Amino acid sequence: MPMTIERFKQALNTTPFRPFIIYTADGESIPVVSREFVSLSPSGRTVVVFDPEDRMNILDLLLVTNLQVEPANRNRKRKKN
Repeated sequence: MPMTIERFKQALNTTPFRPFIIYTADGESIPVVSREFVSLSPSGRTVVVFDPEDRMNILDLLLVTNLQVEPANRNRKRKKN
């Protein structure tokens, strides 16, 4: 599935939120740990992503190649029988 602004917004607004990684055309990977760490421009094309160390990444979503969303059950403990 090609990366679109709408696909990014869907990943950002999933409830409950699931962390994801943004992959850019130049090979960079940027983790999104919470929706509070993201700000979209009014057009939706530019996004600012902060990491937990307060570093800022400014991205053109048209240059994002993929999103990798964490599995929904990643942090859940398995039930013992």
